[in-house]
Amino acid sequence: MWFFARDPVRDFPFELIPEPLEGGPPGPWALHRGRKKATGSPVSIFVYDVKPGAEDQTQVAKAAFKRLKTLRHPNILAYIDGLETEKCLHVVTEAVTPLGMYLKARVEAGDLKELEISWGLHQIVKALSFLVNDCSLIHNNVCMATVFVDRAGEWKLGGLDYMYSAQGNGEGPPRKGIPELEQYDPPELADSSGRVVKEKWSADMWRLGCLIWEVFNGSLPRAAALRNPGKIPKSLVPHYCELVGANPKVRPNPARFLQNCRAPGGFMSNRFVETNLFLEEIQIKEPTEKQKFFQELSKSLDSFPEDFCRHKVLPQLLTAFEFGNAGAVVLTPLFKVGKFLNAEEYQQKIIPVVVKMFSSTDRAMRIRLLQQMEQFIQYLDEPTVNTQIFPHVVHGFLDTNPAIREQTVKSMLLLAPKLNEANLNVELMKHFARLQAKDDQGPIRCNTTVCLGKIGSYLSASTRHRVLTSAFSRATKDPFAPSRVAGVLGFAATHNLYSMNDCAHKILPVLCGLTVDPEKSVRDQAFKAIRSFLSKLESVSEDPTQLAEVEKDVHAASSPGMGGAAASWAGWAVTGVSSLTSKLIRAHPTATPAETNVPQRPMPEGLPAPAPTPVPAIPTTSGHWETQEEDKDAAEDSSAADRWDDEDWGSLEQEAESVLAQQEDWNAGGQAGRAGQVSRGQARGRGRSRDHKSPESDWNSWEAEGSWDQGWQEESSPERPPEGTRMASEYNWGAPEPNDKGDPFSSLSARPSTQPRPDSWGEDSWEGLETDSRQAKAELARKKREERRREMEAKRAEKKAAKGPMKLGARKLD
Repeated sequence: MWFFARDPVRDFPFELIPEPLEGGPPGPWALHRGRKKATGSPVSIFVYDVKPGAEDQTQVAKAAFKRLKTLRHPNILAYIDGLETEKCLHVVTEAVTPLGMYLKARVEAGDLKELEISWGLHQIVKALSFLVNDCSLIHNNVCMATVFVDRAGEWKLGGLDYMYSAQGNGEGPPRKGIPELEQYDPPELADSSGRVVKEKWSADMWRLGCLIWEVFNGSLPRAAALRNPGKIPKSLVPHYCELVGANPKVRPNPARFLQNCRAPGGFMSNRFVETNLFLEEIQIKEPTEKQKFFQELSKSLDSFPEDFCRHKVLPQLLTAFEFGNAGAVVLTPLFKVGKFLNAEEYQQKIIPVVVKMFSSTDRAMRIRLLQQMEQFIQYLDEPTVNTQIFPHVVHGFLDTNPAIREQTVKSMLLLAPKLNEANLNVELMKHFARLQAKDDQGPIRCNTTVCLGKIGSYLSASTRHRVLTSAFSRATKDPFAPSRVAGVLGFAATHNLYSMNDCAHKILPVLCGLTVDPEKSVRDQAFKAIRSFLSKLESVSEDPTQLAEVEKDVHAASSPGMGGAAASWAGWAVTGVSSLTSKLIRAHPTATPAETNVPQRPMPEGLPAPAPTPVPAIPTTSGHWETQEEDKDAAEDSSAADRWDDEDWGSLEQEAESVLAQQEDWNAGGQAGRAGQVSRGQARGRGRSRDHKSPESDWNSWEAEGSWDQGWQEESSPERPPEGTRMASEYNWGAPEPNDKGDPFSSLSARPSTQPRPDSWGEDSWEGLETDSRQAKAELARKKREERRREMEAKRAEKKAAKGPMKLGARKLD
């Protein structure tokens, strides 16, 4: 019954947008946009409405429907579904745009490049070659209106309405009856005598020449306009002239036309076409070829169209990583293409791959992920960071490769805002404590201090109070000078997180000790920091009501905004130390600071100390602080505490490079007393290596060294100064002055705490210098070694004397 009849159009699984596209193909077909009802994916729908009295057109439309349904080729419009009723024909294809409409939009946007035109023409010629050479079919309708472009910028050949077989029974090509299409017919079709000698591809190649002319010059007004190439590139003009030649016999086969254009210097001989051809055959390429391709791909992506990168390169990169074992080489082009994606697409396509990459054990992939984390960190949510990424990243702190340890430290600047309480205040602090205390690379210890200063505002109030002062105090005692500078800058960058009590009793005593540091850059930073902290204390002393305002951040909860002001010093410090680490690793791939800075052995009294290794003088910049005038009035000093975050804290990179050149003679100052301290410090380091504590106790040990009075008592020299030497009490420095020179720093020896062995970076290494009992033990151990050496020499001498010289020919019985 009629009321039970179903409407096939309504039940069709694709929804049609009623308004047809502008610039659609001429003829009976209308092009509409559409989408699949189940998934919402976009499609294109070609619609033909059956009209009474138009049986010929209906037969042509049905023939095109059949051809498109049976022909499958990457360069021919892809058929998805179709509907045929008595009233209409619906042909569903991939989502495409008419070529004329696409080129117009690209020209208006100023993004049209010859590269994509060369690849588009390559695709159309390849489709014609498939039809003529493989299928023996003549398209018979090549023009601008029958070429379409998909979302990746790929050109597709459509308009199969008037296609016929090249092996026909003497029947000519079907008539079109549409003037807009007949203007592309070659001139030999007007000769009905049949005496013209031609090839089966001659007509289609003429129409290809018309298409090339229209792509570069716009709509073809008449056939005579083909004589003027117009804007066609010079490298393409000779091949274009072959296509529109009057003699159909000399028009090249589509396959030969491709070869001619792909020759060196040809129009289709470029990086873009080569990349596309490689991607089409990537499944059959060798692994070494794929590796080389992906390594070179990132250099070319900037010149490629954006749609091509998003819809063609990106899927191939994801597939290569997922199934092709491409490894770390896909990371650079992957993140480069990721810049073209919106946030939702990035979350769907890139983030799952990144999370999976972090679980890889490939070191090259891990270090590239850490280096490029800035490009994708904004797309990672906190649960993903804490549960899937951070547990893998922390393994880098324990890696034997210094470069990975350094990059892991630097990555914490980006991960810290997204870490939860346990990961940030407990797990991360354990690793930072171990790195700063025991890492054998000075630049990495310095980087750890810098990173801690940057993320200090994200820590909880209790963690800040327990960690920051102890950590920066330890950094100021590091043998590596840039680490000491970083410790001072750490105090400066987090000045608002300390109470006035801590400033007076913990921070200022540490900074005052740095005023006699052997490095001028450290002294300069220390003096500047002392002045600022003193001005802060003085302002509170003058007006006690300011105390609450000054200490408002001390007990405040962690806040991302509090660390923003410290971004400048942290940014350049990490960069400077990073380059320094790279130089250090390149220069000494397997060396440790204990190997590069070996202290000189104590020399017997009366012998001159060995001369230190000559180091080329490198000018050291004192940074922004030296450019400021030292004589400031009281008003300027009182406001200095408010300018910590606005100042440039000097150039740590330049200072680090200067100090690195002087590290070799750091512990070789040539004074006998300091040499004895070196040997005693080494003996103490060996003793501590036996009772090695766990990293968890590092922060507690820092708290234990808060007894500054005891530390100062231990630092006093146990030796009596020579007669005639002026005591340091005159300078109030706590150490004797070796001579009467005007500059008290000119003969200042290196810091008493020499650089220890790599295994002696224990948590108690900064608690103080050796005590009297330790000195006695060290001296006793030295005497025992000396006695043992003498005994061994005596035994060797006795054996040599007992044997005596052997006579020639004598037989050795023993």
